Amino acid sequence: MIVDAHHHSWRTARGDYHWMAGAPDVLRRDYLPEDLEPHLRRFGVTRTILVQAAQTREETDFLLGLAARTPFVGGVVGWLDLESVDFAEQLAACREDPKLVGLRPMLQDLEDDAWILRPAVLRSLEVLAASGLVLDILTFPRHLPHVARALGAVPGLRAVVDHLSKPPIASGRLDPWRDDIARIAAFETVSCKVSGLVTEARQPGWTVADLAPFVHHAAACFGPDRLIFGSDWPVCRVAGEYGEVLAATMLALPDGLRGDRRVLGENACRIYGITHEA
Repeated sequence: MIVDAHHHSWRTARGDYHWMAGAPDVLRRDYLPEDLEPHLRRFGVTRTILVQAAQTREETDFLLGLAARTPFVGGVVGWLDLESVDFAEQLAACREDPKLVGLRPMLQDLEDDAWILRPAVLRSLEVLAASGLVLDILTFPRHLPHVARALGAVPGLRAVVDHLSKPPIASGRLDPWRDDIARIAAFETVSCKVSGLVTEARQPGWTVADLAPFVHHAAACFGPDRLIFGSDWPVCRVAGEYGEVLAATMLALPDGLRGDRRVLGENACRIYGITHEA
C-alpha cells in the first residue's frame, strides 16, 4: 500500500495561480487527475491527498469537484481565508463535503513571516483545531519559530509540515533548520511530509546523498509514526519524474524505514482520516 499524501492538480485557464507567471515551462500547463493516474498505477499508489495551489475559495471548490469524480483522491487540503471574520461559517460550509480533510495557508508566499500569529488567524486556528481537520504548513525554515509559537498558542491543533519546511538542501546547510524542526516535532499532534525535496536540491545533478541528512534528521525528530510520503507532483517535474521521486524518498530514509508501511501509507490514512483504497 502506498498513499501519495501530497500532489496538485490545476487548470491554467482558471487564472488564480499567482505563482504561475514566473514558473518553469513544465508547470505552465494543465495537470489533472487523469494525467497522474498512469503513474499511480505503475507504482502501486492506491490513494492520494490533493493539495491546494491557489489562495482562493474558488480553487478549493474546484479541487473538491475533481475529488468527487476521482476515486483515487481520498481527500483535499484546500484553502480558506484564516483572517476572515466569518471563517467558522466558511469552514462549516466546506465541511459538508466529506473529502475536505485540511486547509493550507501559503505561508511561504506572504509578506509577513509572522502572519500565523495574527490574532484573527489564531482564532481561526482554534476553530480548525476544534473541527479535527489538519493544518498543512507550507513554510521556509525562517517561518518555523513563528509556527512553533502558534502551535503553542493553539493546543491540540493537528498539523503537517509540508516538504520538511523546505530546508536549504542545495547548500547542505542544516542549521538553523535542524533545531527549529526539532522544536516543531516536540508538538505530538504535528507530523511531517517527506516531500518536495528534489526541487530544493542542487539543479541539475541532485543525488540521494544530498537529501539523506535532512530526511534522517526529520525521521529522528518525528519518528516513523509521524512521517508521510508525498510526491509533490507535478511540481517535482522541475527536478525529477514521479518514479525518481518515489525511489529517492525511499533511499533517503534511514535503513529501517525504507519501504515502511507507516511512512508510505498508513500514517497518511490515519492523520488525514482516509481509507487506503477507494
